[in-house]
Amino acid sequence: MNHLFLHCRPGFEKECAAEIQELAAAAGVYGFIKTREGQAYVIYVTHEPEGALRLVGQLHFMDLVFARQWFVTTAPLANLPPGDRVGPLVEAAQALPAARSLVVETPDTNEGKELSTLGKKLTSPLMAALKKQKLVDPKSRWHWHLLVLSGQCMYLGVSPVDNRAAWPMGIPRLRQPREAPSRATLKLEEAWHHFIPEYEWDVRLAGGLKAVDLGAAPGGWTWQLVRRGMFVDAVDNGPMAESLMETGQVTHHREDGFVYQPKKPVDWLVCDIADKPARVASMIGLWVSQGWCREAVFNLKLPMKQRYMEVARLRERIEQQCEAAGLDVALAFKQLYHDREEVTGHIMRLR
Repeated sequence: MNHLFLHCRPGFEKECAAEIQELAAAAGVYGFIKTREGQAYVIYVTHEPEGALRLVGQLHFMDLVFARQWFVTTAPLANLPPGDRVGPLVEAAQALPAARSLVVETPDTNEGKELSTLGKKLTSPLMAALKKQKLVDPKSRWHWHLLVLSGQCMYLGVSPVDNRAAWPMGIPRLRQPREAPSRATLKLEEAWHHFIPEYEWDVRLAGGLKAVDLGAAPGGWTWQLVRRGMFVDAVDNGPMAESLMETGQVTHHREDGFVYQPKKPVDWLVCDIADKPARVASMIGLWVSQGWCREAVFNLKLPMKQRYMEVARLRERIEQQCEAAGLDVALAFKQLYHDREEVTGHIMRLR
């Protein structure tokens, strides 16, 4: 089990590859990358036979920025016979630990989506065959993954129950609310799902909290805050949706988000300003280091090149601002499914 399969956004294979190479080297697990642009996945092949298992045991999936999902696997199963794909798959499963339920996936590309029907057809017979061979254990710490690349080529692998993305392929099933003023609303909802444990929502996202939305118009992110029952200072020179203003929970400040300062500290800052990422990162560091907010979710628009290195530089900038203020913070980044040429950050002051 020396292959680690990582889903990523199409076009961000280089960033995903650079990240896993750096983290694997830091963990003392060396190998090489197999990928190509636009295929929406990266494979890290370790030099040691059980290297991929070591990686998912030592690394925390939540620390990865550009990987949507991962699983441990062996070399791809090629030349699968159309009349019996299940047989070779079950044979390959003998080299893997028994696991729980089966997740069938494809790369997140147009070609991959066309294979979803085949994957669905394989789910029931493959699961039945795995159960027959006693390779399904409801108490196992692993989940099965079947990745369909074509009718003849597939990967079978496992991921740790407690160290993986919560959704198949790392893609949350969120619906666009009709009432929301823009599709950008899903970015904030997904960020909450990713960065905040569900059991903490009733406290950290409770009604009555105070929030500031910088670059708010027309109100996609403000809508999420209002829906949770928060009171929002929406900062933008552009107009806000009338439906939000009618709630009585929103105060609109026609100001530049980079110069706005709250009169009192707030619980939440959210920011989706399309500007230079270094400028946005510095502003977030200022808000946290000055004690103007307790938590923040923000987007950073990335350059076309050296995007992984840019995220590392911006992380260091924010951490240095907070360290200079004598603060301990928890800072994390993720390229969410609803992001485009950007990453979403989350920062929280620690007591």
